[in-house]
Amino acid sequence: MVKAKSDLFSEELIISAELFKALSHPARLKILQYLASQETCITGDISEELPLSRTTVNQHIKELKEVGLIKGTIDGVKTKYCLNPCKIEELNTIFQVFYKTLDTNCKSVKCE
Repeated sequence: MVKAKSDLFSEELIISAELFKALSHPARLKILQYLASQETCITGDISEELPLSRTTVNQHIKELKEVGLIKGTIDGVKTKYCLNPCKIEELNTIFQVFYKTLDTNCKSVKCE
């Protein structure tokens, strides 16, 4: 009998994995950096900032929206994009907690 991943891992690890997966492509990281560099939410075509097709950029935006790292709201015929500061803070906390588990367990091992 196959077990669901929710039966095998804690909810905390599943949530962490979903967020980390959303960060697992350089285009998504670039989108987050671009949105973070803007002083306000942007309305327009993010694909102009990346060396990828509009369709590909939209797929990456969709992934980031699904995990809640960015928000997109319709503004007339365009979409306005922003970072979701609450989710970014949650990501930071999740990463710090995860990092501490690695750091604690690695202190006894020397790098070569």
